[in-house]
Amino acid sequence: MRRISLLLLIIFSIVLLNACGNSDNSSLEQEKNNKKKSESLTVSAAISLTDALDEIKELYENDHDVNLTFNLGGSGKLAQQIQHGAPADVFISANQDWMDKLEKEKLIFPDTRKDVAGNSLVLITHKDTDINYHSVEEISGKDIGQVAIGNPDSVPAGEYAEQALQKLNKWEEFESQMVLGKDVRQVLTYVETKNAEIGFVYKSDALTSSKVKILTTLSAETHDPIIYPIAVLKETKHTEAANSFTQFMESEEAQQILEKYGFKK
Repeated sequence: MRRISLLLLIIFSIVLLNACGNSDNSSLEQEKNNKKKSESLTVSAAISLTDALDEIKELYENDHDVNLTFNLGGSGKLAQQIQHGAPADVFISANQDWMDKLEKEKLIFPDTRKDVAGNSLVLITHKDTDINYHSVEEISGKDIGQVAIGNPDSVPAGEYAEQALQKLNKWEEFESQMVLGKDVRQVLTYVETKNAEIGFVYKSDALTSSKVKILTTLSAETHDPIIYPIAVLKETKHTEAANSFTQFMESEEAQQILEKYGFKK
Protein backbone atom coordinates (compact mmCIF):
# COMPACT_ATOMS: atom_id res chain seq x y z
CA MET A 1 0.00 0.00 0.00
CA ARG A 2 2.86 2.32 0.89
CA ARG A 3 4.54 1.57 -2.45
CA ILE A 4 1.35 2.50 -4.31
CA SER A 5 1.03 5.76 -2.33
CA LEU A 6 4.68 6.62 -3.00
CA LEU A 7 4.25 5.87 -6.70
CA LEU A 8 1.16 8.05 -6.90
CA LEU A 9 3.03 10.88 -5.13
CA ILE A 10 5.90 10.65 -7.63
CA ILE A 11 3.50 10.68 -10.59
CA PHE A 12 1.63 13.66 -9.14
CA SER A 13 4.90 15.58 -8.64
CA ILE A 14 5.98 14.92 -12.24
CA VAL A 15 2.62 16.12 -13.59
CA LEU A 16 2.80 19.24 -11.41
CA LEU A 17 6.34 20.07 -12.57
CA ASN A 18 5.35 19.65 -16.22
CA ALA A 19 2.37 21.91 -15.72
CA CYS A 20 4.53 24.59 -14.13
CA GLY A 21 7.06 24.26 -16.93
CA ASN A 22 4.40 24.62 -19.57
CA SER A 23 3.01 27.63 -17.75
CA ASP A 24 6.44 29.26 -17.64
CA ASN A 25 7.02 28.51 -21.31
CA SER A 26 3.62 29.93 -22.14
CA SER A 27 4.40 33.14 -20.22
CA LEU A 28 7.76 33.48 -21.96
CA GLU A 29 6.16 32.88 -25.33
CA GLN A 30 3.48 35.48 -24.58
CA GLU A 31 6.18 37.98 -23.53
CA LYS A 32 8.08 37.35 -26.77
CA ASN A 33 4.92 37.84 -28.79
CA ASN A 34 4.20 41.12 -26.99
CA LYS A 35 7.71 42.36 -27.75
CA LYS A 36 7.32 41.39 -31.38
CA LYS A 37 4.04 43.28 -31.60
CA SER A 38 5.50 46.58 -30.35
CA GLU A 39 6.90 48.81 -33.11
CA SER A 40 9.35 51.68 -32.81
CA LEU A 41 8.98 54.88 -34.82
CA THR A 42 11.64 57.56 -35.18
CA VAL A 43 10.17 61.00 -35.77
CA SER A 44 12.56 63.73 -36.93
CA ALA A 45 10.85 66.93 -35.83
CA ALA A 46 11.46 70.66 -35.54
CA ILE A 47 12.85 71.36 -32.07
CA SER A 48 10.17 73.99 -31.41
CA LEU A 49 7.72 71.07 -31.03
CA THR A 50 9.67 69.52 -28.13
CA ASP A 51 7.25 70.13 -25.26
CA ALA A 52 4.10 69.40 -27.23
CA LEU A 53 5.56 66.16 -28.62
CA ASP A 54 6.57 64.98 -25.14
CA GLU A 55 2.92 65.13 -24.09
CA ILE A 56 1.69 63.68 -27.38
CA LYS A 57 4.11 60.78 -26.96
CA GLU A 58 2.65 59.82 -23.59
CA LEU A 59 -0.90 59.98 -24.91
CA TYR A 60 -0.13 58.11 -28.12
CA GLU A 61 1.86 55.28 -26.55
CA ASN A 62 -0.90 54.66 -24.01
CA ASP A 63 -3.37 53.94 -26.82
CA HIS A 64 -1.08 52.41 -29.47
CA ASP A 65 1.40 49.54 -29.46
CA VAL A 66 4.16 51.84 -30.68
CA ASN A 67 7.30 53.31 -29.12
CA LEU A 68 8.02 56.87 -30.29
CA THR A 69 11.53 58.27 -30.44
CA PHE A 70 12.05 61.93 -31.38
CA ASN A 71 15.08 63.28 -33.20
CA LEU A 72 14.78 67.02 -32.59
CA GLY A 73 16.67 69.87 -34.23
CA GLY A 74 16.57 72.62 -36.81
CA SER A 75 14.40 71.58 -39.75
CA GLY A 76 17.19 72.15 -42.27
CA LYS A 77 19.66 70.03 -40.36
CA LEU A 78 17.10 67.23 -39.98
CA ALA A 79 16.21 67.35 -43.69
CA GLN A 80 19.89 67.14 -44.58
CA GLN A 81 20.28 64.11 -42.33
CA ILE A 82 17.38 62.45 -44.15
CA GLN A 83 18.94 63.34 -47.51
CA HIS A 84 22.10 61.54 -46.39
CA GLY A 85 20.22 58.40 -45.36
CA ALA A 86 19.71 58.90 -41.64
CA PRO A 87 17.07 56.42 -40.40
CA ALA A 88 13.68 57.99 -39.69
CA ASP A 89 10.04 57.14 -40.30
CA VAL A 90 8.30 60.53 -40.10
CA PHE A 91 9.45 64.13 -40.65
CA ILE A 92 7.84 67.27 -39.19
CA SER A 93 9.28 70.51 -40.54
CA ALA A 94 8.82 74.06 -39.24
CA ASN A 95 8.40 75.32 -42.79
CA GLN A 96 7.24 74.13 -46.19
CA ASP A 97 10.59 74.66 -47.94
CA TRP A 98 12.45 71.75 -46.37
CA MET A 99 9.51 69.41 -46.88
CA ASP A 100 9.30 70.61 -50.49
CA LYS A 101 12.97 69.68 -50.96
CA LEU A 102 12.42 66.15 -49.65
CA GLU A 103 9.32 65.73 -51.79
CA LYS A 104 11.19 66.91 -54.87
CA GLU A 105 13.88 64.32 -54.16
CA LYS A 106 11.15 61.67 -53.72
CA LEU A 107 12.11 60.98 -50.10
CA ILE A 108 8.56 61.24 -48.73
CA PHE A 109 5.17 59.78 -49.62
CA PRO A 110 3.38 62.88 -51.00
CA ASP A 111 -0.09 61.57 -50.19
CA THR A 112 0.81 61.43 -46.46
CA ARG A 113 1.85 65.09 -46.33
CA LYS A 114 -0.37 67.21 -44.08
CA ASP A 115 -0.18 70.63 -42.42
CA VAL A 116 -0.57 69.95 -38.69
CA ALA A 117 0.34 73.21 -36.94
CA GLY A 118 1.12 76.89 -37.29
CA ASN A 119 3.01 79.43 -35.18
CA SER A 120 3.83 83.11 -34.67
CA LEU A 121 7.19 84.89 -34.64
CA VAL A 122 7.88 87.05 -31.58
CA LEU A 123 10.60 89.38 -30.35
CA ILE A 124 11.82 88.54 -26.84
CA THR A 125 14.18 89.90 -24.21
CA HIS A 126 15.21 88.75 -20.73
CA LYS A 127 12.45 89.41 -18.19
CA ASP A 128 14.83 91.46 -16.01
CA THR A 129 15.86 93.97 -18.69
CA ASP A 130 14.44 97.47 -19.05
CA ILE A 131 13.96 96.98 -22.79
CA ASN A 132 10.36 97.74 -23.61
CA TYR A 133 9.95 98.04 -27.39
CA HIS A 134 6.45 97.70 -28.78
CA SER A 135 7.53 97.06 -32.38
CA VAL A 136 10.65 96.13 -34.31
CA GLU A 137 10.53 99.50 -36.09
CA GLU A 138 11.25 101.24 -32.76
CA ILE A 139 14.56 99.48 -32.26
CA SER A 140 17.82 101.23 -33.08
CA GLY A 141 20.92 99.12 -33.53
CA LYS A 142 22.83 101.75 -31.55
CA ASP A 143 20.70 101.15 -28.47
CA ILE A 144 21.10 97.39 -28.18
CA GLY A 145 23.86 94.81 -28.07
CA GLN A 146 23.61 91.40 -29.67
CA VAL A 147 20.55 90.16 -31.55
CA ALA A 148 19.91 86.40 -31.62
CA ILE A 149 18.23 84.65 -34.54
CA GLY A 150 18.37 81.14 -35.94
CA ASN A 151 20.75 80.59 -38.82
CA PRO A 152 18.55 81.45 -41.82
CA ASP A 153 20.31 78.81 -43.94
CA SER A 154 19.02 75.92 -41.86
CA VAL A 155 16.61 77.23 -39.21
CA PRO A 156 13.13 78.24 -40.39
CA ALA A 157 12.67 80.63 -37.44
CA GLY A 158 15.81 82.42 -38.59
CA GLU A 159 14.57 82.51 -42.17
CA TYR A 160 11.27 84.03 -41.03
CA ALA A 161 13.17 86.57 -38.91
CA GLU A 162 15.36 87.55 -41.85
CA GLN A 163 12.29 88.01 -44.06
CA ALA A 164 10.68 90.24 -41.43
CA LEU A 165 13.79 92.34 -40.85
CA GLN A 166 14.28 92.76 -44.59
CA LYS A 167 10.64 93.81 -44.95
CA LEU A 168 11.04 96.34 -42.12
CA ASN A 169 14.37 97.64 -43.47
CA LYS A 170 16.21 96.52 -40.32
CA TRP A 171 18.34 93.65 -41.60
CA GLU A 172 21.42 95.67 -42.53
CA GLU A 173 21.15 97.71 -39.33
CA PHE A 174 21.28 94.59 -37.11
CA GLU A 175 23.42 92.29 -39.27
CA SER A 176 26.78 93.08 -37.60
CA GLN A 177 25.24 92.46 -34.16
CA MET A 178 23.63 89.11 -34.94
CA VAL A 179 24.35 85.87 -33.09
CA LEU A 180 23.20 82.88 -35.13
CA GLY A 181 21.72 79.87 -33.34
CA LYS A 182 21.82 76.30 -34.63
CA ASP A 183 18.09 76.05 -33.82
CA VAL A 184 15.37 78.16 -32.26
CA ARG A 185 15.91 76.71 -28.78
CA GLN A 186 19.52 77.89 -28.83
CA VAL A 187 18.27 81.38 -29.68
CA LEU A 188 15.97 81.18 -26.66
CA THR A 189 18.94 80.15 -24.49
CA TYR A 190 21.03 83.10 -25.72
CA VAL A 191 18.35 85.49 -24.45
CA GLU A 192 17.72 83.53 -21.24
CA THR A 193 21.42 83.74 -20.35
CA LYS A 194 21.69 87.40 -21.46
CA ASN A 195 24.23 86.53 -24.14
CA ALA A 196 21.89 88.42 -26.45
CA GLU A 197 19.69 91.36 -25.51
CA ILE A 198 16.88 90.48 -27.86
CA GLY A 199 15.98 87.47 -29.99
CA PHE A 200 13.47 86.25 -32.54
CA VAL A 201 11.75 82.96 -31.66
CA TYR A 202 8.41 81.27 -32.10
CA LYS A 203 5.66 82.18 -29.66
CA SER A 204 5.49 78.53 -28.60
CA ASP A 205 9.16 78.64 -27.53
CA ALA A 206 8.80 81.92 -25.65
CA LEU A 207 5.89 80.46 -23.67
CA THR A 208 8.07 77.62 -22.37
CA SER A 209 10.45 79.98 -20.57
CA SER A 210 9.96 81.89 -17.32
CA LYS A 211 13.15 83.87 -18.00
CA VAL A 212 12.00 85.86 -21.02
CA LYS A 213 9.20 88.24 -21.93
CA ILE A 214 7.57 88.85 -25.28
CA LEU A 215 8.02 92.41 -26.52
CA THR A 216 5.93 92.13 -29.67
CA THR A 217 4.48 89.65 -32.13
CA LEU A 218 5.61 90.27 -35.68
CA SER A 219 2.91 90.82 -38.25
CA ALA A 220 2.20 87.76 -40.38
CA GLU A 221 2.50 90.05 -43.39
CA THR A 222 6.25 90.47 -42.80
CA HIS A 223 7.17 86.83 -43.42
CA ASP A 224 5.98 83.61 -45.06
CA PRO A 225 3.21 81.71 -43.25
CA ILE A 226 4.66 79.63 -40.41
CA ILE A 227 3.30 76.17 -41.15
CA TYR A 228 4.43 72.75 -39.89
CA PRO A 229 3.97 69.96 -42.46
CA ILE A 230 4.30 66.27 -41.57
CA ALA A 231 4.95 63.32 -43.91
CA VAL A 232 5.96 59.66 -43.90
CA LEU A 233 9.44 58.99 -45.25
CA LYS A 234 9.89 56.45 -48.02
CA GLU A 235 12.71 54.72 -46.17
CA THR A 236 10.42 53.70 -43.32
CA LYS A 237 10.01 50.01 -42.56
CA HIS A 238 6.85 50.73 -40.57
CA THR A 239 4.58 52.31 -43.17
CA GLU A 240 1.28 51.49 -41.49
CA ALA A 241 2.40 52.67 -38.05
CA ALA A 242 3.96 55.83 -39.51
CA ASN A 243 0.73 56.59 -41.40
CA SER A 244 -1.30 56.14 -38.23
CA PHE A 245 0.89 58.61 -36.36
CA THR A 246 0.67 61.28 -39.05
CA GLN A 247 -3.11 60.93 -39.04
CA PHE A 248 -3.18 61.18 -35.25
CA MET A 249 -1.35 64.52 -35.41
CA GLU A 250 -4.47 65.93 -37.09
CA SER A 251 -6.78 64.54 -34.43
CA GLU A 252 -8.63 66.68 -31.91
CA GLU A 253 -6.54 65.29 -29.03
CA ALA A 254 -3.22 66.17 -30.68
CA GLN A 255 -4.46 69.57 -31.81
CA GLN A 256 -5.57 70.44 -28.28
CA ILE A 257 -2.08 69.66 -26.99
CA LEU A 258 -0.45 71.72 -29.74
CA GLU A 259 -2.76 74.64 -28.97
CA LYS A 260 -1.90 74.34 -25.28
CA TYR A 261 1.78 74.96 -26.14
CA GLY A 262 1.12 77.99 -28.32
CA PHE A 263 0.66 76.42 -31.75
CA LYS A 264 -2.26 77.19 -34.00
CA LYS A 265 -3.40 75.37 -37.10
